Amino acid sequence: MIIIKSPREIELMKAAGKVVAGVFKEIKPLMKAGVSTKAIADKAEAYIKSQGAKPTFKNYNGFPGSVCISVNDIIIHGIPSKKTILKEGDIVSVDVGATLNGYVGDACRTFAVGEISDEAKNLIETTKKSFFEAIKLAKPGNRVGDISAKVQEINEKAGYSVLKDFTGHGIGRSLHEDPYIPNYGKAGTGPVLKEGMCICIEPMVALGKEDYEVLQDGWTVRMLDRKISAHYENSIAITKDGVIILTMSEEEDELNG
Repeated sequence: MIIIKSPREIELMKAAGKVVAGVFKEIKPLMKAGVSTKAIADKAEAYIKSQGAKPTFKNYNGFPGSVCISVNDIIIHGIPSKKTILKEGDIVSVDVGATLNGYVGDACRTFAVGEISDEAKNLIETTKKSFFEAIKLAKPGNRVGDISAKVQEINEKAGYSVLKDFTGHGIGRSLHEDPYIPNYGKAGTGPVLKEGMCICIEPMVALGKEDYEVLQDGWTVRMLDRKISAHYENSIAITKDGVIILTMSEEEDELNG
């Protein structure tokens, strides 16, 4: 069931989203060689708690981390670890959830560690671009498939693969609500988008083929060909006047034009 949010609920979701956006600002200085993913997660968790919020992912269906940190060929659900040490040239996806006053914010960014290859830069930028092009279609009367098809079109045109078994989703009092938002599909299909819907659009994009494996920990998703991958996500609200990005700071929004 798709839950339509009231203006008051959207304001509460903005507050949760502001915490998530703040995490990215807090952890960015840690994206350097020699830092463990556990240290990044600890910083993220401390910040979330300092804002009066809870790390949504911690113990979610048994997930052991406070955030997901996925390095290089790990595309999603990487478990923070003292043993995973960043090195120059890595790319690092950090997926963050924060629950505040009963509402959830959820977003992901892929960071560069020092100087990265042009190949990696292009992958990150295209993944991000596909999000921003897709949200132009997130308006009342359009359909979920319009968003999905746009994400797929942009990434496949660049020669990349999108993961088909993992999707974006509705969000609100729960981390995962209806509808689910695939990163592939056919325009004009799927549920109709309505004013008051809150959703997460999250392109998960691989440099190589889309085939993956889930590691023995039951969470970590790694590309089978060991090629790098990127992940970009925001929680958004659909209004009659356009999309509100709930998990982006004003400073970051300005950088995106």
